[in-house]
Amino acid sequence: MKVHSISLKIIKFSYLLIAKPILLLFLPDKVHMSMIRFSHWIGSKRQSRKIMRIIFIGKRDKRLEQKFFGIDYRSPVGLAAGFDKNAEIIPVISSLGFGFGVVGSVTAKSSEGNPKPWFYRLPKTQSLVINSGFASHGSEIIINRVKKYHSGTLYKFPISISVAQTNSDEVIDEKTGINDYITTIKRTSGIRNIKMIEINISCPNIYGGKDFTEPDRLDRLLMAIDKIKIDKPIFIKFPADLSWKRAKALLDVMVNHHVDGVVLSNLAVNRTKIELKENLPNKTLGNLSGKPIRWLSNELIRLTYRNYGRKLMIIGAGGIFSAKDAYIKIKFGASLVEMVTGVIINGPQLAAEINLDLLRLLEEDGYENINQAIGTDVLTYMKE
Repeated sequence: MKVHSISLKIIKFSYLLIAKPILLLFLPDKVHMSMIRFSHWIGSKRQSRKIMRIIFIGKRDKRLEQKFFGIDYRSPVGLAAGFDKNAEIIPVISSLGFGFGVVGSVTAKSSEGNPKPWFYRLPKTQSLVINSGFASHGSEIIINRVKKYHSGTLYKFPISISVAQTNSDEVIDEKTGINDYITTIKRTSGIRNIKMIEINISCPNIYGGKDFTEPDRLDRLLMAIDKIKIDKPIFIKFPADLSWKRAKALLDVMVNHHVDGVVLSNLAVNRTKIELKENLPNKTLGNLSGKPIRWLSNELIRLTYRNYGRKLMIIGAGGIFSAKDAYIKIKFGASLVEMVTGVIINGPQLAAEINLDLLRLLEEDGYENINQAIGTDVLTYMKE
């Protein structure tokens, strides 16, 4: 355990002191594409994967293991949608200490997304402005790619697929939007390597300009999904900056359909609720990730668990940079957590680092398994 911890610290300092300053010299779009190419290459080498597992995973600890809907999770920490959009680097993700990974968002048809740049850095705020517009190779190609991964690569490493609406002038109204979701969901049927489905209902920066974060529109989308025989749990993901009144209206719709859980939360759309530590030009399009949405997400998790905890499982996302951040979400009611921005800012060792530190936090609280901590602070509000 001590050797494993030292290895992670070496990787962290190497990333923060050497790799990250170099990466910051380049545009974030170029860095992202380069990281995908490099990760795809290194993930294709069996020996490289073996070395990564030794360094990042070390010895598994049963105190972090859980089972939901018959699916085994070796860690509650997952990589959220947005990084591996096209399922190109799953072997690497599964070797870094993550307990699961989310591919996408995936759309029925291929799309180049919005005009670049897609990303804008806010380093002092510890955030990214994201405006990729659901760039996707298309669900047929992506799902087939996931299907071909060897079972050994995905052993006890569940893959979730984030499903969204194609950003195309052919998908501009509610009917074509619903059909687009349904097409991708149907394609996941019988694909054993895909364990869960996340329905991403929030992205206004697409053709048509309307998402499914209005209760009536969501109700009609879920009625269409109900008609499909789906062999996987369904989760709904919506923005961080909804008022509790609006969030509750959506949750009231969800519990009347075949929805198993909710991901809280997606990016923040409304910038007026975000405390920025540097200037963000108005011409910079997109929604915000990372630290600014940490407590927006936490409060949604707490209130959702308190009011719907027996009906909906919660996956917490938004602003996770440490084990403490993950643990607060868990104690507010999240059974699992997801992150992306924290990995980009703090380094590829972050999931493994959080796993180690979660064990320490469990010991301090006297818990024998991470699931004993879920919801234990639901009546508490302790913003930093």
